[in-house]
Amino acid sequence: MTFAERVTRAQTTSGGLLCVGLDPDIAKLPADVATLASPLLAFNRRIVDATADIAAAYKPQAAFYSAVGGEPELEASIRYIRERAPHALVILDGKRNDIGNTAEAYAREAFDRYAADAVTVNPYMGTDSVMPFVAHAERGAVLLCRTSNPGARDFQDLLIDGLPLYRRVAERADRDWNRLGNLMLVVGATGAAEMAGLRAAHPDLTFLVPGIGAQGGDLENILAAGLKADGSGLFINSARGVIYAGGGTAGAIRAAALSLYDGINRGRAARRAMP
Repeated sequence: MTFAERVTRAQTTSGGLLCVGLDPDIAKLPADVATLASPLLAFNRRIVDATADIAAAYKPQAAFYSAVGGEPELEASIRYIRERAPHALVILDGKRNDIGNTAEAYAREAFDRYAADAVTVNPYMGTDSVMPFVAHAERGAVLLCRTSNPGARDFQDLLIDGLPLYRRVAERADRDWNRLGNLMLVVGATGAAEMAGLRAAHPDLTFLVPGIGAQGGDLENILAAGLKADGSGLFINSARGVIYAGGGTAGAIRAAALSLYDGINRGRAARRAMP
């Protein structure tokens, strides 16, 4: 199955665009899992069990695992996702990249070691550093484009021949790097106007959207700015707003995820109903 086909299957089977961020900060784990032998895995199993039917994707942030020597728990968490939510994309959030041969090693790490479907990639080093991540049609890259953090404007908005740098990144990605249809863009929820411009310029690309909830992104504005005409085109990520809801209990995680899932789908339906 190609990456593009997996994207479609993930959204169709789940019935939505929800991406759950698996960012288990060891200092914030619920007390009942914090003392277990594999606390990150135990917490992730709880999150996946609570969201398996409604999540189109899961996005584990690699830093929360590697910082505490928890890479085996990351591997086991991804295996658990495959068991409980086989339709869901697994996007390894590692912001990987380097020169060509090192980029190839990072790609092997993401796709062979962790069996992720996609990995977030920093495109700053250019074509030869990106291509190892998009070399196979069944795996994908999610390129940093217009991110949700406050410092995004420091460089991403610098003008290059009349367009901001993030627009030049998207332009090159769409034109030159997406030959196998396995490339997405990170476009933060804190920049609806920027997202609208990107959608107009790149109607066929899918955006991974962080920044809803804790970072202040507005769901209604993002749906208006970023949805494709058919109601697809986005994976809307929430981590802290879902996984730590109610102190990280299973019921609260489920309720928070379902609230966002329903909100996304109400917005999609409203957009489709517009003349």
